[in-house]
Amino acid sequence: HSIYAIKLHSIYRPKPVNASKNKEFIHIMTFFLRNLKIWLVFLMISAGSAIAQERPLAPEIATNTDQKQAVTGQKFMAVTAHPEATNAAYKILEQGGSAADAGIAAQLVLGLVEPQSSGLGGGAFALYFDAKDSLLYTYDARETAPQSAGPYLFQKDDGELMGFFDAAIGGRAVGVPGVPKLLEQLHEKFGKADWKLLFNDAIAFAEDGFIVSDRMNTMLKGQHQYFGIDTKTKLFFFPDGSHPVEGTINNPDYALTLRDLQRNKTSNFYSGEIAQNIVQKVRESSKRGLLSTEDLQDYEVIEREAVCGNYRGYQVCSMGQPSSGGLTLLIALGILENFDLMALGDDNPQSYHLIAEASRLAFADRNHYMADPDFVATPDTLLLQDIYLDVRAQEIKNDSVIRYANHGIPLGWNDEKQMKDGTVKDSGTTHMTIVDQYGNVLSMTSSIEFAFGSHLMVNGFLLNNQLTDFSFRASDGKGNKVANRVQGGKRPRSSMAPVIVFDPDGKPFMALGSAGGSRIIGYVLQRIIAAIDWSMELQASIDAPHLLHRGKKLEVEKGGEQYVAPLKDLGHELYFGEMNSGLTAIKFEDGNIIGAANPRRDGTAMGQ
Repeated sequence: HSIYAIKLHSIYRPKPVNASKNKEFIHIMTFFLRNLKIWLVFLMISAGSAIAQERPLAPEIATNTDQKQAVTGQKFMAVTAHPEATNAAYKILEQGGSAADAGIAAQLVLGLVEPQSSGLGGGAFALYFDAKDSLLYTYDARETAPQSAGPYLFQKDDGELMGFFDAAIGGRAVGVPGVPKLLEQLHEKFGKADWKLLFNDAIAFAEDGFIVSDRMNTMLKGQHQYFGIDTKTKLFFFPDGSHPVEGTINNPDYALTLRDLQRNKTSNFYSGEIAQNIVQKVRESSKRGLLSTEDLQDYEVIEREAVCGNYRGYQVCSMGQPSSGGLTLLIALGILENFDLMALGDDNPQSYHLIAEASRLAFADRNHYMADPDFVATPDTLLLQDIYLDVRAQEIKNDSVIRYANHGIPLGWNDEKQMKDGTVKDSGTTHMTIVDQYGNVLSMTSSIEFAFGSHLMVNGFLLNNQLTDFSFRASDGKGNKVANRVQGGKRPRSSMAPVIVFDPDGKPFMALGSAGGSRIIGYVLQRIIAAIDWSMELQASIDAPHLLHRGKKLEVEKGGEQYVAPLKDLGHELYFGEMNSGLTAIKFEDGNIIGAANPRRDGTAMGQ
């Protein structure tokens, strides 16, 4: 897809876009290429194979919604999934800290007050726009598999696949956490505040106590049966053995960990006493994992290239692989360039039919191709070629659905190299969006995978179970190795999609992201379309009911009842019910910074 930028490693410099001139050129070239090569592309479209382990529909249950109001500022803005985390970020920004500083303070608080979603024991992806140099950096802090892990990690002795919870709860699915090292790296590169000051709020809450939210209490009730694997963890969350914590609680072990990070940065976490405690907990769990102290010592945050594409003259940038979120999002947007969503409008069932069909095709490519690029050859941005996306768009019909969406094969790609995969994953996740007074922008999504991760607590924080984001199968039964299979040192595929959108002049227009597993892609896609095609107010777009497609069914959130009948009439198989997203977003509009949080979670926006 058209990318107007200079890329150097993980660095992306947004450029102004002459939309009309480039559109005219693209149309001429597309017409020429269609007449010359379109038959080649159709010959190369082939069927993919779907392989998926059974798992819950969503990583975190839906809870009550609360009405939210957008917040407007001119100087800075912070939006996170919890009011205490937002307040911690706000105070750092108010003191002159950078977006990176504020994000660190927020994440440290989130790991305490929202342990079901993220923390020091998990991983993250971060986009950071450095306003001074107009450069976009992307950081991969995804968890890695132990070096001793192999493709049969989640298979029983008889070759049968483990059930999801058999694999997910306990030490077997724990990967090397990436969040602590990411926070350290963000501060070293972009920090303005003293590192030690960023810990003050989190330490105070851990020592003096924080209020357990209704959402956390409700989720603990729903997870009670999975807390029996580790006594210490169960007693922290269920002090009397059966009823979850409520009211005000503290976490002195977490406070000690924070004080260690405050003094020593991440040295003890990855090669000292904390690392040893993590390994011991994982290996002594009743469902033993394979982590070693060497695995933690060797962990690195990777700077990667952003994946960016043009949509209606705007540049949409996100995280590259091993996250599938950015590429899948851009494939869907590239396909939708061929349809006039603005004319159709935001209340037209036909709009959501087109979005669903484009998403269906994008997920077919996602499921077949995407994995850790350090281990698997993938077509990557070849999937964003204009000619490829135009051909994919021609598969969409206005009055019927695609019964089976095959993956495509872009020009320049030899599919025989590709090791097939068809897994679709979810994760218990959080997202934050922050803008500082200097114009820097942070869009960061972090996760411990399923709600409460592995349910193993060490040094006051929960460990992830991200390795269940690998395919449980090593091959597809036809002699093809699965791209997303388990391999030592490999990073499992993710759906996280932190995004920064730039306007046609190359200036930040919008930053957003969400929690919600593989639904994240649809949540973010819908809000980008709402902003660019429908000019919806930010809060209204986040409040609107979700409509999305992950390759199997068109999913409609409660509140979108008016769309059910017409979409069924078109032939869509529907899921209708609750959806627990975690959107946070910031939009730049008329000199103002507008922040909005999701009414489906506890999040808030604060700005000045």
